Amino acid sequence: MVTLSRTTVILAACATASLALAGCSSSDTAAPTSTTSAAASAGASTGTADSPRTTCPTAEPADDAAADWTVDGDTGSIAVVGPTADTAPRVDVQGPFSVAETRVQTLTTGDGPVVGESARVSVCYQGVNGRDGSVFDSAFERGAPVAFPLANVVPGFQKAIAGQTVGSTVAVAVTSADGYPSGQPRAGIEPGDSLVFTIDILDASA
Repeated sequence: MVTLSRTTVILAACATASLALAGCSSSDTAAPTSTTSAAASAGASTGTADSPRTTCPTAEPADDAAADWTVDGDTGSIAVVGPTADTAPRVDVQGPFSVAETRVQTLTTGDGPVVGESARVSVCYQGVNGRDGSVFDSAFERGAPVAFPLANVVPGFQKAIAGQTVGSTVAVAVTSADGYPSGQPRAGIEPGDSLVFTIDILDASA
């Protein structure tokens, strides 16, 4: 697990470099994306535009919690236990895990409005490095969601959220091209690393 001082690189605008999900180069080439939809909303960690949640659960899922999504990558594999209203997600990595195409999976479907490509969103999220299974950033660890415009984040993160509905939980396996093609040393991300994000969409506004 990483400390807050390290994770503050992970999510924000390039101008301040205060967070690191941001895509700082418009020349990055986005990989193709395949999207599938899974579970219905029963048991979902719900958030709506009328009453978005203001905290992220920090408790670990049970050791025997069933995976909501399993992926065989081009190398390695992952098993994702999605977040709930009471527990954070978990990503078990048989690594090194890598994908040649970004893959998005809806874990639970919320009943809120559809998130637009340029929306400002509030999310709880966890980022895992497919190379070694390390958590490089987690709003769940901090217990508080993060708000940002989708235009300010790396392409893979944007692809995971745009088109989903508020209240949904989503996982995405991100290619290096859709993440950090040149790496992100402060987050321990090397060039070529595939990343796995698990996301709970709490709110969105145009």
